Amino acid sequence: MFESISQGFQNALKKLLGKGKLSDKNIEEGIVEVRRALLSADVNFKVVKDFVERVKAEALGQEVLKGVEPYQQFIKILHDELVELMGPVDHDIPAAGKPPTVIMMVGLQGSGKTTTTAKLAKLLQKKGRKPLMVACDLIRPAAVEQLKVLGRDNQIPVYSEEGGRPVKIAARALDFARENGHDTVLIDTQGRLHVNEELMEELTEMKRKVTPHQVYLVVDAMTGQDAVTSAGQFNEKVGLDAVILTKLDGDARGGCALSVKAVTGKPIKFVGVGEKIANLEEFHPDRMASRILGMGDVVTLVEKAQQVVSEDEAVRMRDKILKAEFDFEDMLKQMQTVKKMGAFKDIMKMIPGLSQMMGDQEIDENEIKRTEAVIQSMTREERRNPELLNNVTRKQRIAKGSGVALHEINAFMKQFDQMRHLFRDLGRGKGKGDVWKEFKRRGLM
Repeated sequence: MFESISQGFQNALKKLLGKGKLSDKNIEEGIVEVRRALLSADVNFKVVKDFVERVKAEALGQEVLKGVEPYQQFIKILHDELVELMGPVDHDIPAAGKPPTVIMMVGLQGSGKTTTTAKLAKLLQKKGRKPLMVACDLIRPAAVEQLKVLGRDNQIPVYSEEGGRPVKIAARALDFARENGHDTVLIDTQGRLHVNEELMEELTEMKRKVTPHQVYLVVDAMTGQDAVTSAGQFNEKVGLDAVILTKLDGDARGGCALSVKAVTGKPIKFVGVGEKIANLEEFHPDRMASRILGMGDVVTLVEKAQQVVSEDEAVRMRDKILKAEFDFEDMLKQMQTVKKMGAFKDIMKMIPGLSQMMGDQEIDENEIKRTEAVIQSMTREERRNPELLNNVTRKQRIAKGSGVALHEINAFMKQFDQMRHLFRDLGRGKGKGDVWKEFKRRGLM
């Protein structure tokens, strides 16, 4: 996500590398790149215009700080303005004084509304809430059945009826929720392929009848400016409280994420970053701004690690690193753990400085699979004792078993040795950077 914007911003920052101070000329050069990056990412034209004007005014009025490079000052300005553009942070779903809390999920067909309803219900369930999903999308074929399947697979109750009017179904669902102790009701409403009066009238009628505490618009980030336009219309006709962006992991541009809050004036609460039920994340404007600027996202990285690594395992791995005893078995386990956290390319972007170091180099997922195959072709003894692989015969057997050439095994061994040296330095406190500090702060290392 945001690859095109990120690359454009990096080009803008390069204009300031080596410059002695911020000036009208080099600021204008940077602004041109920023504007080009935002427009090519399908950011709303008015949003782009306002954004670059604010950045330019801030940069020109910036007092030159001693010991701070011009490009560092420009990064700070871009970061602050991006946070302002996408903010504020708003993940709270307050519980109603008298349960249940009612949430209406609205959006066009194909935006991922039904799946997002289930994802949000699961998220609330993990936080101790007792959600009930209500199937009120009677237009899209199999929408009701889809919600039932999602509910059954994730132990989330679903209220549905055969036929009838969505408004009355929703009203009866609230009675059911009260009678059965559900403190949160999520209504999956009807959508259309495009915004029209019939759709809006149905939604406004339902809103009058069930008086939801929150109305969330589900927007497909990959539809770009069309999504932003429809978001504005939903907000005008129905009234929104927040936006949930879906398929953000599939959009390299990210223009919708930068435009939708500015157009609707409503915060982005959550973002969908995958198809799995757990792939709904809280939206943090500051973290997203850091990722766009290549500054990493340490906090999210550590939060993801905490979800897949137990405290005991983290302590065990920490001790092995501190003692320089990291082996191939540990490496395989760590690779499999990182895969649970998400795509390698996305994880790498969360590590500060790594995106700049890699430049245009792509993460080859197939290379990672080959590395797994190499380790899995070793015996357990070899995995636990890397020094055994100084033997050529063993290397030849592993190369044959994993389907790679001998020189690739030698290259892999060299990389592994370099990694062990790096871990040894980290264990001795030589590792600079926020990743190590954040892992240590949270007790993961």
